[in-house]
Amino acid sequence: MKKEQLSTSTQEVPKIKTALLDKIQAEKKPEKDLSKTEDSKLPEPTGWRLLVLPFKMKDKTRGGLYLGQETLERQQVGSNCGMVLKTGPHCYDKERYPEGPWCKKGDWVIFARYAGSRIQIDGGEVRLLNDDEILATIQNPEDIFHQY
Repeated sequence: MKKEQLSTSTQEVPKIKTALLDKIQAEKKPEKDLSKTEDSKLPEPTGWRLLVLPFKMKDKTRGGLYLGQETLERQQVGSNCGMVLKTGPHCYDKERYPEGPWCKKGDWVIFARYAGSRIQIDGGEVRLLNDDEILATIQNPEDIFHQY
């Protein structure tokens, strides 16, 4: 096996190894930012509506029991907590809400159990809520007792 001398160091590297590394580096594809592609698939709320992702419970209880998929889905549908993903252009306008918005993108909110329109997406569902259907904001959705 032939070896070639690198000009920047005194180490000898087998030529085959560098050829394989060159091939691997040439085949590397640039990584896509998945958050942007997934975000573009979500519906864009119009008017005074908010797009909310309902809180999804953990699949294992504190006692170590694993919950079934059907139970997890029922808990998500019956959940009254969610994270605000997007807001519409007229959401919390100054005329209707002079004190300012009740919530913003990224906040965890509480809403009525069956409020809003449910939209099925990969991995669950999202809800479209009117801005006046938000009941409260919370710091951590795990602090709220969830029951279906």
